[in-house]
Amino acid sequence: MILALVLTGLILLVIIMIAGSYNSLVNLRNRVKNAWSQVDVQLKRRHDLIPNLIETAKGYMEHEKAILGDITKLRAQAINARQLPEKIAAEESLGRALGQFYAVVENYPELKANQNFLALQEELTSTENRIAFARQAYNDQVLFLNNKIQMFPSNIIAAMFSFKEELFYEVTEAEREVPKVSFS
Repeated sequence: MILALVLTGLILLVIIMIAGSYNSLVNLRNRVKNAWSQVDVQLKRRHDLIPNLIETAKGYMEHEKAILGDITKLRAQAINARQLPEKIAAEESLGRALGQFYAVVENYPELKANQNFLALQEELTSTENRIAFARQAYNDQVLFLNNKIQMFPSNIIAAMFSFKEELFYEVTEAEREVPKVSFS
């Protein structure tokens, strides 16, 4: 009788541990999805601001149509990207193009003085800061989930129920390069 109670107790304990690990993994997976959706909201905000910025700049930047066209094309690629690695790569390309755009804007004092352009530039800068914050929050949640998937005993539960590690939103090699500043 005692052996049956001990055995039943152990089985219940194992079931509770499995359920707890499973629920914890589901919770973390949902937090990662939520964190990505926060990044996605900020990326959408960026996508919505870019056409207005381009239209404002077009009148001043007659000789820079290639840069404006590239930004428009890269924006479309970022919007249409479906898989996370593809979306991250497209957003990084768009970010680099916007950096080049702002460098070229320095050659157009009239554009830099335009109130609409300044307001849009400020909105886009604020959005870029929000994107950086959302990316950090996303990466924090990915870290928690990936740790749980890799650590014992939850790694057994993760394998049993096909939980997969998520990708971090990482800085590319091109973004790691220190920008060159020249006052000539």
